[in-house]
Amino acid sequence: MADFNTSNDLSTTFYFIGIPGYESLHHWISIPFCIFYLVGIVGNCTILHIVRTDPSLHEPMYYFLAMLSLTDMGMSLPTLVSLLRVLWSISREIKFNTCVIQMFFIHTFSSTESAVLLAMAFDRYVAICHPLRYFTILTPQRIAKIGMAAILRSALTMIPLMIRLAYFPFCRSHVLSHSYCLHQDMIRLACADIKFNVIYGLVFIIILWGFDSLGILVSYIFILRSVLSIASRKERLKALNTCASHISAVLILYVPMIGLSLVHRFAKHASPLVHIFMAHIYLLVPPVLNPIIYSVKTKQIRTGIIRLYFPMRIHFISG
Repeated sequence: MADFNTSNDLSTTFYFIGIPGYESLHHWISIPFCIFYLVGIVGNCTILHIVRTDPSLHEPMYYFLAMLSLTDMGMSLPTLVSLLRVLWSISREIKFNTCVIQMFFIHTFSSTESAVLLAMAFDRYVAICHPLRYFTILTPQRIAKIGMAAILRSALTMIPLMIRLAYFPFCRSHVLSHSYCLHQDMIRLACADIKFNVIYGLVFIIILWGFDSLGILVSYIFILRSVLSIASRKERLKALNTCASHISAVLILYVPMIGLSLVHRFAKHASPLVHIFMAHIYLLVPPVLNPIIYSVKTKQIRTGIIRLYFPMRIHFISG
């Protein structure tokens, strides 16, 4: 490992640690990570292709699902190269500018995914509580504006943190505790007053993620009230079943995010493996599981996948 004394070169270079204690197994550990990334990329690209090519899926629910697939890949793909470079013993180094860009994309798309899940909750609310106005409320133009607002909100709120980080001196160790760059991981290495970044980051999480989670909760309160007023038990279950995939997606994102935040704030002296494990769950589980969940629970997506990958089976069934 390089000498970590302060120098001009080290002030712009950081080092990943991979998975400490298991360096000799990094090549083997890379196999399940490659499988996870492959499943996530293929699954999300498949959903995007099906929604784009099937005219019957050009509806608000599936447009939002396509947005979710895009944000899933936006969260996970920036980490792919740096993680595999470490596990394949190619390089543990990353330049400061590259690290900041990677961090920006990870946090921006993470926050955007939360906003997309809020939009999907609103979609379910309109579909169940105001079905006759569904297509007039959620027009393609309005959906596009919602998507743009979600990405701009997340990107613009990250800019102050990135600007502040660019002026921090890093005179301590330049070793990061993950195989990619996270804001909370970098600021602990700074030799400067980091109160602004800490407070701003906390406010950022409370306001944006708090607003999104509150909006999702309120939407489901109205949905539940509307569903309970339906006389037919079969219709009640059918209405709730349309929300099952979305509720799963919310839990898949929020539970690891909360766990990672708690680990960084209250378990600073825990084993590095705990931090690494939680970070990987946070970034890899949503992109891998969301396509699977929506493929299993959504008949139209499931049919599209069978038509795409098993066309002979569709021909046999229809024949």
